Amino acid sequence: MSVDLPRGFTSYVTNIGIKDSSDDFTLVAATTTCTAAGVFTQSRFAGPSVIVSREHLVDGRARGVVVISKNANVATGATGMSNAREVVAGVAASLGCAPTDILIASTGVIGRQYPMDAVRAGLAAIPKSFTDTNAEAVAHGIMTTDTVRKIAEVHVAGSSARVVGVAKGVGMIEPNMATLITLLFTDAEISPDDLDAMFRRVMDTTFNCVSVDTDTSTSDTAIVLASGAAGTVDHSALESALHEVALSLTKQVARDGEGAEKLIEVLVEQARDDHQAKVVAKAIVNSPLVKTAVHGADPNWGRVAMAIGKCSEFTDIDQDRVVISFGDQEVYPTQLAAGDLDALSRYMRGTDIVIRVALNTGTSSSTVWGCDLTDGYVRINADYTT
Repeated sequence: MSVDLPRGFTSYVTNIGIKDSSDDFTLVAATTTCTAAGVFTQSRFAGPSVIVSREHLVDGRARGVVVISKNANVATGATGMSNAREVVAGVAASLGCAPTDILIASTGVIGRQYPMDAVRAGLAAIPKSFTDTNAEAVAHGIMTTDTVRKIAEVHVAGSSARVVGVAKGVGMIEPNMATLITLLFTDAEISPDDLDAMFRRVMDTTFNCVSVDTDTSTSDTAIVLASGAAGTVDHSALESALHEVALSLTKQVARDGEGAEKLIEVLVEQARDDHQAKVVAKAIVNSPLVKTAVHGADPNWGRVAMAIGKCSEFTDIDQDRVVISFGDQEVYPTQLAAGDLDALSRYMRGTDIVIRVALNTGTSSSTVWGCDLTDGYVRINADYTT
């Protein structure tokens, strides 16, 4: 069964000739102005789409969001900014709302201007009304090098409201206060301030805990729109639903990392605080040596120890108190018997690898997700613009 957008939203997905014949223009609109929140990349090379959307979200309201894929419109100067504003104005004109009610995201090659003749023709062709509610088409329309569309749906407990989310991204991924491109929609009713605070908490424990290649994108955009069509809901239930959708999308992104064959989950526990736990977990999941060991099914726990050890800012981490496990098998400081090593090697040949580390410096924990490093990643990115 297909996944529909929540009540109050419709979509328009098409090709306007950005790069090839695949879908590259995605518009999701609400029937009326709705509550909105967003978080964005902290990159100093943030693109015009990020800058414009930040401006338009100041009042916590929006009517719709448009995504152009296959072109990031980043490092394109004043012309790129003018083009982004023209896209927003064109979409607003088609919906009969103010340009400031439209949010925009863009993803693809950096440093190239939009093909504006094609874009203008595409804007002119937006129907006066559209009724499609298929969220899977939205997920497909925002893809670039993704191999599968990423979508998740959860019902908000105790109500008729739903949360539906889509995401794209498989490379240039280590979000910093934002994430790739992800769009979440709900028909729950909530105030802008409450939604913003809730969304930031959710992002911090989901998309801000994923990394494919340690590279923060210039275009990272995470947006949530709430139409209110289902009425008020319990806030804790809504936050739980948002978190469940975001976590599912986070794992889907990590599993589909460019060239990836395995999902890596790193849990750091008994840490001094959340910051220490996340920094150590990211050091492990981002280590090329750890990632290649996982790819080769090599239970080389020494590489995990190395990754922990290079977090030199934490002087309270003592190697004599650290415990490292692969799956349920402790590998340090326990010395593995021959039978344990054989079982561990079989575990490492699986597609989902969990690395657990107890720092024994406190009671906090953090879980992050990533993927193995394969020759496929190198091939994809060596030929990305050709």
